[in-house]
Formats: sequence, structure tokens, C-alpha cells
Amino acid sequence: MPLPLARRQRLPELMDQPGLDPAEHERALAGLRRINAISRCSASLFAPIQELAERLPERPLRVLDLACGGGDTAIDLALMARRGGIDLILEGCDLNPEAVTIASANAGRRGVPVRFFQADALADPWPQGPGAANPEGYDVVLCSLFLHHLDGDDAVRLLALMARRAHLLVLVNDLIRSPLGYALAWSGTRLLSRSPVVHIDGPLSVRGAFQLAEVAAMAQRAGLRGAALRRCWPERYLLRWNRD
Repeated sequence: MPLPLARRQRLPELMDQPGLDPAEHERALAGLRRINAISRCSASLFAPIQELAERLPERPLRVLDLACGGGDTAIDLALMARRGGIDLILEGCDLNPEAVTIASANAGRRGVPVRFFQADALADPWPQGPGAANPEGYDVVLCSLFLHHLDGDDAVRLLALMARRAHLLVLVNDLIRSPLGYALAWSGTRLLSRSPVVHIDGPLSVRGAFQLAEVAAMAQRAGLRGAALRRCWPERYLLRWNRD
């Protein structure tokens, strides 16, 4: 392994930079879509949502995907819910308006009623009211592959905000910083995408990711007492916190 991974190295990723060409941005998101499909991260998020929905069959669950990017996770969840006969109201938000445009187009193309809007996941409060976000709030708040973009204090802040805004359930899926994770990111991005942005950002994401002990400590600091944390394929983790 050419890079030490014992210490976190959070370096700027191309996808986070302002002024990224929209065509290259869309190409990168398409590459990430293929990678996420292989990783089945949406399936790991759907399982606890399905479990919750089966316990509360009397109404639809309201679900928000923070920092949704191209909308793949929210769209996948909508399709899985449709196949399973589960009633979800799904929304996604992202700070980047270009990502919101792409996500909305993807939802229309795949025929699912997921609504996307622009918002800062670290803002407090999140947008509320008609045309901004679900005025009744959300039962489930989740994020996928976002926490590693933040410094430690902001990651704790995000987890605390998610816990405050979720009526029932918080879910976080992200990368684990490890030699295996780095090797999978380096090879997987080159096998599954032709985007140079993805080739660069994939390994950088692992270098900026957290280890399981670090995630557990941040969850404690954020007040997510009793949060469950487990490793899942491919070298990712799922953090789950249920409100008592």
C-alpha cells in the first residue's frame, strides 16, 4: 500500500470544487451510479427502512436523503419500496444545484416520484414549508458517502442534526479507511468508470474516510446513544440509530 492510512488525510476532491464542467460532473455521477449499484449500498439502507415500515403500516414513511448527489440512493430506495409494496415519501437534497437538476432528471427517467431540492445539510434549520421540504418533517434521515467529505467537528454536527430532525431513524452509509478499502477504490473506479474525476476522487475519499472506532466516537459525541455500527460490503459501514 503506497499511502499510510492510520491517520485520516482529508484532501480536496474534484467533485467538491466549484466550476466543475457540468458534462464532466454528469459523467462522474454516472460512474458513481455504476459503482454504487455493484456495492449494493442502497440495499443495506433499505433493510432497516423496510423493517420500520412493516412495524408502522398505517401511514407512509417520510424519508430524506441528505447530500444526495445524482439521486441514485433515493431512486433505488423508491424502486425497492415499489417492488416490496412499501409506501414511502422520498425526498433528497444537495448543496449543488447541478446535482439537483441531474437527480430530478434521473428520477423522471426511471419513473419514480422522488422530489429533489437544494439545501445545505449542515444548515440549521433545514428548509421547511411548501416548495422547500416536507412540512411535517421526516421519519427517516439518511446520508450515503457524505460523512467522509467533512472534518470531524462538522461530521459530529451533521450526525447531531440528523438525530434532531429524524422522528424515528438515522442511517449513515460510508467508506471505511483501510488498505483494503483503498485498493478496492483504486481498482473499482478504473474498472467501472472512464471518468478521471472518479479515478482521482475514489482513492481520495478512502484517505479522507473514518475508521469504525472514529465513527463510534463521533456518534457518542453527537448524542446518538446506543447507535449500532456494522461493517458491510465493500469495505463500508452502516450506522443505525433509532429514536427511543
